[in-house]
Amino acid sequence: MPTPPRGRAGRAIRARHNWVELVKFCIVGGTGFVVNLAVFSVLLHVGVHYIPAAVCSFLVAVTNNYTWNRLWTFAHHTGGVVYQGPRFLIVSLCALLANLAILSGLVSLGLEKRLAQAIAIILVTPLNFVGNKLWSFASGRG
Repeated sequence: MPTPPRGRAGRAIRARHNWVELVKFCIVGGTGFVVNLAVFSVLLHVGVHYIPAAVCSFLVAVTNNYTWNRLWTFAHHTGGVVYQGPRFLIVSLCALLANLAILSGLVSLGLEKRLAQAIAIILVTPLNFVGNKLWSFASGRG
């Protein structure tokens, strides 16, 4: 039987509130996922290249995600918009860069653009959660 992790990481893994936040983050992310893919699809349909379409759909989805993560997922974390907003944007921009790299790679391999975008979003979600949990919405600031 494996030994449970110890120290800070072990406590974090065992803490129920972290799992609740992860579920909430994934629900918010799910709405952002739908928003992102809907905007991305509309832009592709009207002839926008997939990279600018991905950036535009990101901007719409990140607004949705920031609002709901601030109001619901991490609502109990202290910190003002002036503190959290720029951090959320930095984490999101890092996630966007990772998303664009994965998206471009998958499209270059011949994957359909919408499917490639969906896969890229899913693969970047853990990075996004950890960055926002540990930095953007970290307690004790603002």
